[in-house]
Amino acid sequence: MTYVPLLRPFLFMRCPSCYAQILIGFCRFPTAIAIYSSIWVALSDFQQGENYRIIYVHVPAAWMSSPIHIAMAISSVLFSLTKHPLFQLFSRTGAKIGALFTLFTSVTGGFWGKPMWGTFWVRDARLTSVLISSFTYLGAPRFQEFPADVAPTSICIGPINIPIIKFSVNRWNTLHQPSSISQFGTSIHISMLIPIFPILASSSFLTGISSILETRQIILSFYFQRKSQ
Repeated sequence: MTYVPLLRPFLFMRCPSCYAQILIGFCRFPTAIAIYSSIWVALSDFQQGENYRIIYVHVPAAWMSSPIHIAMAISSVLFSLTKHPLFQLFSRTGAKIGALFTLFTSVTGGFWGKPMWGTFWVRDARLTSVLISSFTYLGAPRFQEFPADVAPTSICIGPINIPIIKFSVNRWNTLHQPSSISQFGTSIHISMLIPIFPILASSSFLTGISSILETRQIILSFYFQRKSQ
């Protein structure tokens, strides 16, 4: 079993509380900016009214669910190469956080879609691919119960769905509207666009905080379980 010296569990356990406090400090500023700009700066949409403001939690949650999938796949590959247990813990933690973000994406999307589309959910290409992504997240802990050589391969299947989610609204005729932000520009007014980025930054810091604290909690549970035996 090959260990990366800087990723020894006892070194990781000495730092997380400090790292979490730093990330919490960084998280407060963009969160305050996001709340202020999304409520008082962003204009009301002439078609959707105030209902469109749900995008300020829906869009960042949807964006965060994809990089977490990629991070899980990278952790799984590193675990298969090094057999370091922390990489497996990172993957397990990512599955929990990713499932939460994906569930939040579906719920907020439903509340957004009901007054706009007349339904909470349909068998739409974008919505169905996001549902598959949530199943992948929920199944990841089960995949980790497979043999060490099989589990990373099973978890790495998840990122294959990411480009399907991304391009589904452009490749197929879907109820979900096309992407409003792309490399060619944006169709959103600048006052409506500004709040999205600090909220995305806050979501990134929140993901880091949750990952550190959850991984630390798993290590502590293993320690006390082993000590009690």
